[in-house]
Amino acid sequence: MRKQRGVTAIGWVFLLIPMALTIYAAIRIGPVYLNYWRIVDSMQKTATELKSDESLSPQTIRNSLAKRFDIGYVEKISSNDIDVSKGDKGWQMTVGYDGEAPLFANIKLVVAFDKTVVIN
Repeated sequence: MRKQRGVTAIGWVFLLIPMALTIYAAIRIGPVYLNYWRIVDSMQKTATELKSDESLSPQTIRNSLAKRFDIGYVEKISSNDIDVSKGDKGWQMTVGYDGEAPLFANIKLVVAFDKTVVIN
């Protein structure tokens, strides 16, 4: 007498649906993370560029950041959304925003981003 082994069709459904939803969510949220990394990269390159500049002002930093945002195809945020302030270690750029990606119907994935880059 042989016993059957393996997964039934219903078993496959229970295995594949969660995997498919997870993969679909990752595909939908990918562009949101890509945009975040473009913002961070622009902020870090701006900090490197302006590191030795003694005559920095918030407007100078924002102008430089705006140019990098245009070149880097940053979406959903502008240089005016970046908080530029003088801190203990020097000028700092802080961004905090929520990235949204539609999943299906009226369900969205929301990711909160927060990053600070110091110019010293």
